[in-house]
Amino acid sequence: MLRSAMIAPGLLTVLATDACQRPGPTAMNTTTTTTAPEASVTAETITTGPHPHVGMWVTADGRIRQELLPTGRYEESRDGRERAYTGRYTVTGDHIDYYDDLGFTATGDVRGGVLYHEHLVLYRER
Repeated sequence: MLRSAMIAPGLLTVLATDACQRPGPTAMNTTTTTTAPEASVTAETITTGPHPHVGMWVTADGRIRQELLPTGRYEESRDGRERAYTGRYTVTGDHIDYYDDLGFTATGDVRGGVLYHEHLVLYRER
């Protein structure tokens, strides 16, 4: 059986075709469409839920707040300025790549429950 999958924001489409069947009245090509709860950080999270790094991260002084949304987007507030930076992100293990809406990129790594994002140190808000 040949199986392929295509992931679109909020949508998981699976196409299945039995290559051994001959065309005829009993041959069947099946298309199944399932809506995922939300667009996800990685294809893996469609079945397992949001990545464990999703949520709010805050500097020790509370001046910078960064929320990693389950949709693969982030919003960062600075000194009370809501959505000072926004963009998308991807997660590979404990490494995060940021793609800001203004065009710049940044990286971060989670080590020991702490997010090291460029020159910032952020802690999980509980």
